[in-house]
Amino acid sequence: MSAPASKTVAQETALYMAVVDATWPPAQMRHQGAWLLRRGGGGGKRVSAASAVGAVTDADIVEAEAAMRAMEQPQLFSLRPGQEALDAKLAARGYVIVDPVNIYACPVDTLATREKRPEQHSLATWEPLAIQREIWSAGGIGAARIEVMLRAGEPRTTLIGRYDNSPAGTAYVAVSDHVGMLHALEVLEEMRGRGMGKAMMIDAARWAAQNGAQTFSVVCTQANVAANALYNALGMTKVGHYHYRQKD
Repeated sequence: MSAPASKTVAQETALYMAVVDATWPPAQMRHQGAWLLRRGGGGGKRVSAASAVGAVTDADIVEAEAAMRAMEQPQLFSLRPGQEALDAKLAARGYVIVDPVNIYACPVDTLATREKRPEQHSLATWEPLAIQREIWSAGGIGAARIEVMLRAGEPRTTLIGRYDNSPAGTAYVAVSDHVGMLHALEVLEEMRGRGMGKAMMIDAARWAAQNGAQTFSVVCTQANVAANALYNALGMTKVGHYHYRQKD
């Protein structure tokens, strides 16, 4: 999916959110009335939020709330550009904005052709190794999020980053609709400041290119200042955004 310039931000966001669903999939996803409902299995907001697929009434919101309660999940909605009317309805019902997210993308070769230092390298491996699980756990990425990776379709892989033959970080990347999307990039605290985040992004893009990707992308909370700076420095473009609303 190489997004033409004529697409609006709303269209771009919708396209990339479909890639999120494919590469970071919920335990269950189903259409019900005006909604796309997700059961997350403890895997975080991306796999647990309800999103609208058309015009929404107050009765539709009540229906979604009941469905999420039945799944024993927080009442959580994902909102993208073009859904301002729904956003206002949820705000009036006491839902507050949480975790605004930026979507970045670039042609895969923008990253894949970049150079990195010889002491920086990554190994693609599937399934995740014990050392990767330890690195993710140290960064707050637990078993439920690793289960998200395990249920994604092919092509997918994890990367274990190494610096001078010492473990330095880990990440997960998958391809859908010719878009490679990186998730769960985590660099060990003692290895930060050595360019490993940038190096692993390059290696992830190279793997994605080898597996049919034409575009490389990542989603990132707006609060993650360091990650946003990294993606901008690598020549990626902010192509969309979304946020969640949840009862305070």
